[in-house]
Amino acid sequence: MPVYEKVMSDERLTAEDGIKLMESPNLFALGALADLARQRRVGDYVYFNNNAHINYSNICALSKVCKFCAFGKAHGEPGGYTYTIDQMVAKAQAYARAGVTEIHMVGGLHPDMPFSFYTDFIRAIKEAVPQVHLKCFSAVEIDYFSRKFRMSLEEVLLRLREAGHGSLTGGGAEMFHPEVHDRICRGKMSGERYLEVHRTAHRLGIPTTCTMMYGHVEEPRHVVDHMLKLRELQDETGGENAFIPLAFHPTNTAMADLPGPTGWYDLKIIAVARLLLDNIKAIKSYWIMISPRIAQISLSFGANDIDGTVREEKIYHFAGATTPMLQEKEDLLRLIWEAGRIPAERDTVYNVLKVYEPTASAV
Repeated sequence: MPVYEKVMSDERLTAEDGIKLMESPNLFALGALADLARQRRVGDYVYFNNNAHINYSNICALSKVCKFCAFGKAHGEPGGYTYTIDQMVAKAQAYARAGVTEIHMVGGLHPDMPFSFYTDFIRAIKEAVPQVHLKCFSAVEIDYFSRKFRMSLEEVLLRLREAGHGSLTGGGAEMFHPEVHDRICRGKMSGERYLEVHRTAHRLGIPTTCTMMYGHVEEPRHVVDHMLKLRELQDETGGENAFIPLAFHPTNTAMADLPGPTGWYDLKIIAVARLLLDNIKAIKSYWIMISPRIAQISLSFGANDIDGTVREEKIYHFAGATTPMLQEKEDLLRLIWEAGRIPAERDTVYNVLKVYEPTASAV
């Protein structure tokens, strides 16, 4: 059956279908299919949240392993930093005064910090701003804590939750297929381990988001393989709140000879994600990486989440991102209204806090 007919009849697409979509030169037809799937599955709401990032340290034991990363620094290398707990609490309090409902926290794999450093800063921040959800750590960090401190994944997650941790971020997936993984981050946690971390979190009732980094050395089959592994996990657990495609930024990395993805490819990835990931409600368009303009256009290519206000983001800006670090709520509302969608402010786990109907001046 042709892919179009499968989409029209809401039939699940196969790996072969996904490769056909990835190889299609007709971006606008692909976008129309993805927009149809978006409308049928999730309607016209576009989600965003009032959030902020704290990248607590860029000291990382894998600083020479991840060829795509410009953020991580070896211990003692110029440009390295680690925030104190007091600094993190002060940042969190300032963000809370600005009305954030979520603080997103990830960092490098610090070779020297004890596990108590992480539980202590989670606990201190949660005590200072108890109303704010703490979305912290990637699967890579959880795996590192497990190995370094000789704890099971379950023990790591339970101890973090006891301190006030709310949910896991989606980072660290990169590209699951070993052919790609070994070229861009050989020696880093495998795709299978990423899925194991997320599976464990879901079993404990800890929600997550999931990601895929694209625009480097992958082929269509690698993209489809990655998405279908996530779809299989979601069939099993239902614990993924959103899928976030992450555009590779080559500047300042060991892969700076690569051009990085184009806007055309950004939109194709989002559209294919909407069509293949039929069991993940939110497909996020991360404006901090692809620009607010492309993120707005992506709302007609299957995306239904535009992330949030962000406020401070270091990882992709170290890698050459030229986007701002803050989008005011009013700017996000305008992007969504102009795209003909309905803005829905959400919390971290996709409870809708407020729906913003367009005003006369916004349409």
